[in-house]
Amino acid sequence: MAGRRLWLRKPRGTGEHIAATVVALAALVVAVRMAAGAVGALKDAWPVLSVLALLAGAVAAWRSRQATATRRRERERLATLRITLDELDVMDDRAFEYALRDLLIRDGWPARRVGGGRDQAADVIGDHPQRGRIVVQAKHTRVGGKVGSSVMYAVKGTAGPAHKADHAVVVTNGAFTRDAMAWGDRHGVHWVDRKKLQRWAETGAALHELLGVSARFRPSRFKRAA
Repeated sequence: MAGRRLWLRKPRGTGEHIAATVVALAALVVAVRMAAGAVGALKDAWPVLSVLALLAGAVAAWRSRQATATRRRERERLATLRITLDELDVMDDRAFEYALRDLLIRDGWPARRVGGGRDQAADVIGDHPQRGRIVVQAKHTRVGGKVGSSVMYAVKGTAGPAHKADHAVVVTNGAFTRDAMAWGDRHGVHWVDRKKLQRWAETGAALHELLGVSARFRPSRFKRAA
């Protein structure tokens, strides 16, 4: 019995038609009364709903103003950002990467931190409408520590194929070996050592000025290699 389907039979005869009509009219009356009750309830609640709507609008406007003010304060902070070498030295790797991101933003490069376990030799990436894409590999080290050529090889190998970079740079608060600097100069991987980092972060020199990146550049060897 449980598997049997129920079918509605059409009314037969005048009596059944009249009964069906009466039921339909009763259902219609009930529906109309329910609708009228809902309209009446809505009418009674309209002042409360209006107040709630106004409150919701006021909260949304307040949040929008707060967000705008926060973004403005952040832009103002970054526009005058200065970070001393002492401050950079006490940072951990993650904080150092965020500091480099903020410095790029200060210089007009909309940038984001991408460092992580699978960063493919890129910790920060910035995109500039005139200067193209820059990939930064951050090497935070103890004072006096040196970055070797292997870092340059890794950055060169991924800057174009993995990140579509126009410019690649390795930044450290320490130093570079002579071989690393020479290899980077030959193969187009920029390097920023402690001395250049001080000029960039502490005195406010723009990174593109330190690297000699003009506002109008030719597509780099990194993108052609991609």
